[in-house]
Amino acid sequence: MKTFIAAYSGVLRGTGSSILSALQDLFSVTWLNRSKVEKQLQVISVLQWVLSFLVLGVACSAILMYTFCTDCWLIAVLYFTWLVFDWNTPKKGGRRSQWVRNWAVWRYFRDYFPIQLVKTHNLLTSRNYIFGYHPHGIMGLGAFCNFSTEATEVSKKFPGIRPYLATLAGNFRMPVLREYLMSGGLAPLSRVRTSGICPVNPRGSAQEWLGGQKCSLSLLGPGRWAVTLRTEKTNPHLSLRGQADLVPIYSFGENEVYKQVIFEEGSWGRWVQKKFQKYIGFAPCIFHGRGLFSSDTWGLVPYSKPITTVVGEPITIPKLEHPTQQDIDLYHAMYMEALVKLFDQHKTKFGLPETEVLEVN
Repeated sequence: MKTFIAAYSGVLRGTGSSILSALQDLFSVTWLNRSKVEKQLQVISVLQWVLSFLVLGVACSAILMYTFCTDCWLIAVLYFTWLVFDWNTPKKGGRRSQWVRNWAVWRYFRDYFPIQLVKTHNLLTSRNYIFGYHPHGIMGLGAFCNFSTEATEVSKKFPGIRPYLATLAGNFRMPVLREYLMSGGLAPLSRVRTSGICPVNPRGSAQEWLGGQKCSLSLLGPGRWAVTLRTEKTNPHLSLRGQADLVPIYSFGENEVYKQVIFEEGSWGRWVQKKFQKYIGFAPCIFHGRGLFSSDTWGLVPYSKPITTVVGEPITIPKLEHPTQQDIDLYHAMYMEALVKLFDQHKTKFGLPETEVLEVN
């Protein structure tokens, strides 16, 4: 009997150790899988925005036109009718949705790179602001994450400030895409250029990509940082007319997330880009990132390089109903100087050597 009890006790001890070991292995495997799942969720969250940006508008336009020729034509008619009545909503400030801006998908989007928003000065709620985001990059991913979502807590860092991210007006003529963009607080660039600030919110701030597609076409090889700004004087003009302070923003790493094919000046590719830019408003770029399942293959998923967006000190601008060219040139020069200063103050914090300089073309 004693022998049986002793043997049984030994089995229990052995079984307990085996179970404990199996549980430890299980939790270890679960943790590893969870890490992989989170990484894939980050990749998918970024890819869904890239695809939305590139093809959602065109795809939905094609589907809407096709629906007119099917038994579901009434749905297309109703949407098209509503679209006509709602056509000017983007110009009036859109339909910002805090629910959409707080989606969990944007936190995965932020963590993929990761993206960080750095505040250097307070912004007064009694003032209007025009933000200048540099460099433009291929898609302005840092600008979108920081100012069209709450992933980096822009509303907490700048309480009372309501940012509007300006993009091409043509995007708001695309069905479904326009709703998606408006929900994040995006506004047509033409409206910002016309009024200088979204008039529906006297305490709002208009976020614009200064240099725009011109900046995205800049030759940015290894060890070179440049922005196209010397000939872009629209924003100082708007600031003077609307009394909106200028805020320089530099986003370290924005140009590192995609690899771009650069066409040299005088080449046929550069000629095509300039013609598109002149007559259509944007310049097509040939670029690539990584693949969906592997960073060793090419695809549309951007590379996971850190993006750090630094918001600089606002430049106080007086209100002038009829600013002269001399006034515009003065504040334009002040803005360029402030942007270079912002770059120099923070470049060493984000991996650049002290000797690097920002080229302003």
